[in-house]
Amino acid sequence: MPQVATVQRILDTAERLFAQQGFSETSLRMITGEAQVNLASVNYYFGSKKSLIQAVFARFMDPFVERLQKAIQHIQSDDDQDNLESLLRVLVDEMISVEQEQKKDLMVFMQLLGLAYSQTQGHLKKYLYEKYSDVLHRYMRLLIKACPDLDESELFWRVNFILGAAVFTLSGASTLRAIARSDYHMDSSIPDILRKMVPFMAAGLRAHAGGVD
Repeated sequence: MPQVATVQRILDTAERLFAQQGFSETSLRMITGEAQVNLASVNYYFGSKKSLIQAVFARFMDPFVERLQKAIQHIQSDDDQDNLESLLRVLVDEMISVEQEQKKDLMVFMQLLGLAYSQTQGHLKKYLYEKYSDVLHRYMRLLIKACPDLDESELFWRVNFILGAAVFTLSGASTLRAIARSDYHMDSSIPDILRKMVPFMAAGLRAHAGGVD
């Protein structure tokens, strides 16, 4: 089996099993059994289970962050593009582009992202921060500029509320789409769902920051 095909098969299998069963619950032997490769191949190409998990994330994050970086440069050179809705549409459009161009399943990636938050994977959080934080922080600075009434701590919480809503919606998109077809005769694609989230996200970021009585 050629090297590229072997690596691809390992990554495809690991991605699917991690999303279905979780990181801790999925062993390397389970992955090699389903991928029909030997354990030595995983160790040779990835070195460890932690590195394999990181490589699974990099398949989506690398092209997404590369595209986002280019979009940020364009926004910073065009004052008309730095309003809140435009910033959120950029994020959504780059996610859609990666799914369509790279043939990556966004629903599976969101399942993995949810697991990264809910399961103890300190190495993964460290990896994502070290590799992608520069571009993501630049995007956050644009959000701060577009939301002048929010302090950074409040924006932190709201961005995480939005992320949680996105993870829930997209990781369960198959079920939600089935309900929409059955109850509302509406057939929504993943891009449709993402674009529907833009006004919701913008409203959440703009909402009054007062406390609850």
